[in-house]
Amino acid sequence: MSRRTRALALAATALLASCDLAPTYETPAKTLPIVPANYKEAGPWQPATPADRLPRGPWWTLYHDATLDRLETQLIAANPDLAAAVATYNSFQDNALQLNANLFPFVLAGASSTRNRESSERPLRTPPQATGYNAHTLQAEVRYEVDLWDQLHNEVNSGVALAQASAADLANAQLSLEASLATSYLTLRELDNDIKLLVDTVAAYQRYLLIVRQRHEGEIASGLEVSQAAFQLEAAQAQESGLRAQRAVYEHMIAALVGQSASAFSLPITPTTLTVPVIPTGVPSELLQRRPDIAAAERRVASQNALIGVARAAFYPVLDLNLLGGFQSSSSPALVSLPFRFWTLGPSAVMPLFEGGLLRAQLAQAVAQWQQTGENYRAVVLAAFQEVEDALSNINYLTLQDQQQQAAVRDAVRTQDLAFDLYQGGAVNYLEVIVDQTAALEAQVTEIGLQEARLQASVALIRALGGGWSTDQLPGRGDVLTLTAMDPHTKLPPAPAP
Repeated sequence: MSRRTRALALAATALLASCDLAPTYETPAKTLPIVPANYKEAGPWQPATPADRLPRGPWWTLYHDATLDRLETQLIAANPDLAAAVATYNSFQDNALQLNANLFPFVLAGASSTRNRESSERPLRTPPQATGYNAHTLQAEVRYEVDLWDQLHNEVNSGVALAQASAADLANAQLSLEASLATSYLTLRELDNDIKLLVDTVAAYQRYLLIVRQRHEGEIASGLEVSQAAFQLEAAQAQESGLRAQRAVYEHMIAALVGQSASAFSLPITPTTLTVPVIPTGVPSELLQRRPDIAAAERRVASQNALIGVARAAFYPVLDLNLLGGFQSSSSPALVSLPFRFWTLGPSAVMPLFEGGLLRAQLAQAVAQWQQTGENYRAVVLAAFQEVEDALSNINYLTLQDQQQQAAVRDAVRTQDLAFDLYQGGAVNYLEVIVDQTAALEAQVTEIGLQEARLQASVALIRALGGGWSTDQLPGRGDVLTLTAMDPHTKLPPAPAP
């Protein structure tokens, strides 16, 4: 090979070699303030090893409630909002596939067979030409854009990153729905406990009313005391009815979450005592990999980083390679024959010379949007740490408050019993009994509410920690560039477990 030939080959290779104009991508986590070594509001109830973390899989099994396990499974299989999130992710997958197709040659094939007639008076018509004739054509065309500046590759990179962000959005939506179901279920069971308390209270007040009436019949108690005892009973019965109305609302809410009609769904009243699980929090730095919303925000930064490369490449020439060839004849039997072949081959290049500042404005917009996604990432991270610390502090102080409230309940119940004994002995009037009964009931309702609040705070903590999810569950490039179901009647696949 001559020196000139080698030089031309090297020049052609250099011309066809792509040049990536996108900035070198760095994760926005590097721009964050120093992440603390430990959580501020961590309490003594946490595991001693800070590296412990939530296990993957169905996190709700930590509560050891078979009904909750069944409902969460139904939610994953039948919730329409979750199915819509799956379809959204599939849409982003297909968009990335469309962008990826631009990296390959586009091949077209065509054929035509027509009978034509020209006017015998057509201007410039040569007399020997036939007025009627056949035209048979068989052709193929190849179009290919040489990605000199990685514009097409960066478009694909952006599309893949957006699809991965959508996958993280899907995981976040699933986690939110699972947490919403858990909180609704825990509230339902709190109401069940409240209803059980009111049922027992009503039964006790009925006994008290019977005793007061007996005393009234024996002329030991006044009619006022009978009215007071009846009022106390009726107020408790009204409170019980109100609790049943609240419970019905949460039952309907759970039905919608698990994809069932509220008219055909019911959960029996089942007083339940659930234990607040021990939740390993891990170390704060791991939160960046455990929260799907943080992962989604980071993938959007990566997508916008690639689009800066797309905007930069628009300043440079676009090189296309085109090939068109085939056969054309007026007699179809001899169509595929060398004399009837035609072809055209050659590159074409287009470069902007004047566009009134359009390309610079587009580049500036891409940079501004990249900055916006970076700040959005920081905001999501800050909110995530806030949610973890809020949940931790809630569990800590609610645990202390619950211990204090349990002591208050014991004293209130003992006071109520002593007051009624004194009333039966004639030492106090029934108004004092009513005051102590009301205080005891309120103390017990508050205690049930605190137990439920601690459970709700534990769900909030699991939600804030990402529910056991991690970034290695994001789909890879090959997973994204996979065609989804083309049949509109094809059942969508279930959402991946966190």
